[in-house]
Amino acid sequence: MYDIYVEKAAERDLKKLPAADFERIIPHLKSLAEDAKPPGSRKISGTEHDWRIRVGTYRIIYELNEKEKVVSILRVRHRREVYR
Repeated sequence: MYDIYVEKAAERDLKKLPAADFERIIPHLKSLAEDAKPPGSRKISGTEHDWRIRVGTYRIIYELNEKEKVVSILRVRHRREVYR
């Protein structure tokens, strides 16, 4: 079981989402508490602890701390904006 923390930048991203996309993304965020590396998750190259999961055209970027069992949600943005 992992603790989930949502960073301020990710909170702002979530508030800007259309309602339908928000409703689709929230279950994925919650599921990270059970499985921090769900099927389809990928490690972001060039980083030590950052991972991403796809939810439609959106990406959830998160940092995984295996030692402390913590998932920190960093960004939730459209795929064309998230990697800038």
